[in-house]
Amino acid sequence: MTAPAFTEDDRHFMRVALSLSKRGLGNVWPNPAVGCVLVSPDGVAVGRGHTQPGGRPHAERVALDMAGSLAKGATAYVTLEPCSHFGKSPPCASGLIDAGVSRVVSALEDPDARVSGRGHQMLRDAGINVDVGLLGDDARRLNEGFLSRVERHRPFVTLKLASTLDARSATARGESQWITGTEARAHGHLLRASHDAILVGASTVVADDPTLTCRLAGREHQSPVRVILDRTGAVPASAKLVQTANEVPTWLVVSDDHFAELSEKFKETSVKVIAAGCADDHLNLHDVMRKLADLGLTRILVESGGNLAAGLLKADVVDRVIHFVAPAMIGDDGKAMVASLGVKQLSDMPRFERVSVREIGEDIVVTYDNKTD
Repeated sequence: MTAPAFTEDDRHFMRVALSLSKRGLGNVWPNPAVGCVLVSPDGVAVGRGHTQPGGRPHAERVALDMAGSLAKGATAYVTLEPCSHFGKSPPCASGLIDAGVSRVVSALEDPDARVSGRGHQMLRDAGINVDVGLLGDDARRLNEGFLSRVERHRPFVTLKLASTLDARSATARGESQWITGTEARAHGHLLRASHDAILVGASTVVADDPTLTCRLAGREHQSPVRVILDRTGAVPASAKLVQTANEVPTWLVVSDDHFAELSEKFKETSVKVIAAGCADDHLNLHDVMRKLADLGLTRILVESGGNLAAGLLKADVVDRVIHFVAPAMIGDDGKAMVASLGVKQLSDMPRFERVSVREIGEDIVVTYDNKTD
């Protein structure tokens, strides 16, 4: 099949659709964050939409409702293949057909088995021109969480680290607030708002008693699910995360052996207790990720201590590292930001590819992607 010849207008409107889709990150799971722009035959955008909180309505439906009768003869730019199955609402492919659009440009085919080319085929069967692949790499990166859940049956995992220049995350006495500056911390809250969940270990909860909410003005409602890995139930019922679980969803992942007793311990709270398998007296992180994917999570931000960071790296479930670096040093007696990995030779090192470097206030944030993905 000959690759479609996309115009500069096509690229422009798909970039707009991609920009719209970003608005759904962190609050549409288990659905993908999709953007849609409807453009009239004379080149005017008559409808725009993105997936709404909770995953409904879909981007196409929002754009169609905005366009009304102006959708007839329009081109629809969509960041992911329109759905073809009946769920909580009719298929978006049917909506586009009923509205009378003349062309659909999709960035990606949806790998979900319920769609996977069927949406595009429905459109073609209705006589609509369909072109696929425009800015596909950009769309794949934007929806990497949804794609990871569908294709690998686990969420996309981002490990957030903050340290001094010499890779220390705290003093010998454990003091760590605040290594980075105000602007960097605000950016960290923005990361929380764009993820489905924050993952921490029980030791972090016991030591710091955090709230793990998004505290950016206007985004307080975008606090993600708080997930605690707590194999044996070390987290006390008095912890802030437990006491506020009725306000922000809080999940406690425990071992199968402790599930019954910990379900009883937290039965008077709003905490959701989840059982996972163990390996060598630790939670099996691959099983944990499968369980979280089953519950719909697509994007997880890890804000952990050095031990959990090391465990995730050794299990090879870290897809991205975002490292905030402060222009300061603590020295050898400080706490390392990552605990022992047991690396005996350089070929065993987890390796990452640097994809961006940014200045944020006095600090630098460096983003790395896993080279093995």
